[in-house]
Amino acid sequence: MTLPRQVKAVVFDMDGLLVDTETVIFRAMQHAAEGIGGEFPFTTFQRMVGLQDAASDQIVVEHFGEGFDLDAWSKAVRAHAHEHMAAGVALKTGVVEILDYLTAVGLPCAIATSSSLAAVRRNLGPDDLIGRFAALITKDVQTRGKPHPEPYLKAAEALRLAPADCLALEDSHNGVRSASSAGMMTIMIPDMLDPTEEMQSLCVRIARDLHEVRELLEAQRR
Repeated sequence: MTLPRQVKAVVFDMDGLLVDTETVIFRAMQHAAEGIGGEFPFTTFQRMVGLQDAASDQIVVEHFGEGFDLDAWSKAVRAHAHEHMAAGVALKTGVVEILDYLTAVGLPCAIATSSSLAAVRRNLGPDDLIGRFAALITKDVQTRGKPHPEPYLKAAEALRLAPADCLALEDSHNGVRSASSAGMMTIMIPDMLDPTEEMQSLCVRIARDLHEVRELLEAQRR
């Protein structure tokens, strides 16, 4: 299967797509829940994937119920996450290879993430990857986060391209909804969430990893 249009730029999500942070955050939330004598099911975490903090916090409060101390929970999660990430966060399969390819063929790329600029620097800085991206659309510059299309519309604007000319790469359902509604060709690379019928309908492809995406881009340019 080829891509429906010529790709002029690629827009990446970050968490769960470029770096293996979703696993770390879920583990941190489980530890925080154990600290208050509770449980934090994977199904609850799955609802949070791809959302900004405010929307994620609402799901947490709904899960634990009235009177839940969100501030204490957030501090505990950050502490556990920091402990897990102290040794560094692993890059997902194929990250360096696809970025090398995009550089070689002159295709610009950007990041559209629900995380902060500080998180992008913390996760991608050690591998010296930040300079590979022409634009970083973080939650710091977003009025409305995923699943709203704004993050991807801002990325296209920063790249000075029409959204239809961009390929968006996502691992979350909310991210796919955001990119697709912005008008981008969208590929889902599943991480913590399996593709649903909705995802199949919104994506031009469900890929196994970034290596497969690079192969698609290479085939298109032949």
